[in-house]
Amino acid sequence: MANPSDADVAVARLWKVNRTIHELIRDRGYAVANEEISMSLDQFKHTYGRAGSVVDRASLSFWAHLANDPAQQVYVYFCDERSVGIKDMKKLLNILEEKSINRGIIIFPHTMTPMARKVIVGMASTYQLEEFAETELLVNITQHTLVPQHTILSSEEKRLLLERYRLKETQLPRIQPGDPVARYYGLRRGQVVKITRPSETAGRYASYRICF
Repeated sequence: MANPSDADVAVARLWKVNRTIHELIRDRGYAVANEEISMSLDQFKHTYGRAGSVVDRASLSFWAHLANDPAQQVYVYFCDERSVGIKDMKKLLNILEEKSINRGIIIFPHTMTPMARKVIVGMASTYQLEEFAETELLVNITQHTLVPQHTILSSEEKRLLLERYRLKETQLPRIQPGDPVARYYGLRRGQVVKITRPSETAGRYASYRICF
């Protein structure tokens, strides 16, 4: 059997990335077409491939709205540049402004410059911007057997939790925004996540962490 070409490897890589980002968006409560998640590699090639078994990354970009609130939308932007710079961030911001969307995720093949990351911080008051390298999306980390179930609490659920245990926010264990699972779910500072693990004695038990 012949070894796969570099082009075939690149397409298979993007197929995995595309599947994971759609799972991520779905797990955040957005409406996502099941076909994007269940799509086979051959279907992916047929849908997004072009001459020479190359995938046009721009065609992978998409927007989605919350299943329970169509007004809340996110735009996922696949960048074709190896190193994301200021020009690419401006392009993303222009798309968000044009579509009246304030949440955006940029996915890139290799690296992001420090100046591009400064744009994310500098625009935080207007846009919620996130970034993922493709290598971070090759597998869905939440489906690993060692990663317990994570559920983000609503503001009301958080309030009731603190009242029930007579706790202050500062007394809850913390999860950093840069934690891989926190990044997967897009946890914001102040949000509380419920972590459910199996227990030999209780069946299942829950713990809570606050993103801080």
